[in-house]
Amino acid sequence: MDRKTIITALNKALEDKGKRKFAQSVEFIINFRGINFSKPENRLNLDIILPKGKGKEQKVAVFADGQIALEAKNAGIAPSDIIDAAGIAKLVADKGKLSLMAKEYEFLAQPSLMMAVGKSLGQRLGSKGKLPKPIAGISTIEAIKQAKNRVRLTSRGKYLPVVQCKIGSENMSVDELADNFEFTYDKVKAQTTEPAIKSVYVKLSMGKTVKVEAAKTA
Repeated sequence: MDRKTIITALNKALEDKGKRKFAQSVEFIINFRGINFSKPENRLNLDIILPKGKGKEQKVAVFADGQIALEAKNAGIAPSDIIDAAGIAKLVADKGKLSLMAKEYEFLAQPSLMMAVGKSLGQRLGSKGKLPKPIAGISTIEAIKQAKNRVRLTSRGKYLPVVQCKIGSENMSVDELADNFEFTYDKVKAQTTEPAIKSVYVKLSMGKTVKVEAAKTA
């Protein structure tokens, strides 16, 4: 996909931002054709680490104790957002707090607590697409960095041929947004095929959709 046309579409979307009391997200939308999402093998469920970040501060909570809890604290995670086994039990009892955290936070967990989290909180977090990622194979600080830049792109329902996710916010540069767009598009294309992509759009969360004309296929 031609970068120039991506930037043109992003600029057009950003022209519509107006004056808001908050920084709007920039949304990436793909329409598909010829894909039956009712078949499990066709469903999209991608975790994407945006190379230029989200442009907004992302809250992260870490289920951990001992050394990993200390590493999370040293990486800047607030003590109230580091949750040990006793804290898991408190969250089970406080449904309101858990619901609010599921909307605002990304979650990580040390491997030894994954089972406890899954058993106690898995149903509620799973329904929001917020099951914690295990801290494994990378350092705690790198896992936190990835969590802050992670977005999910998931097909919903059996027949809806549309998926979308955030690729940044309006206060990012157009080049940064274009980098995130290209990275996300390539991830989707690798999971499907380019001929299956009917059209691609960008928009601000409160703005109009703008078609990226280069998404046309032969």
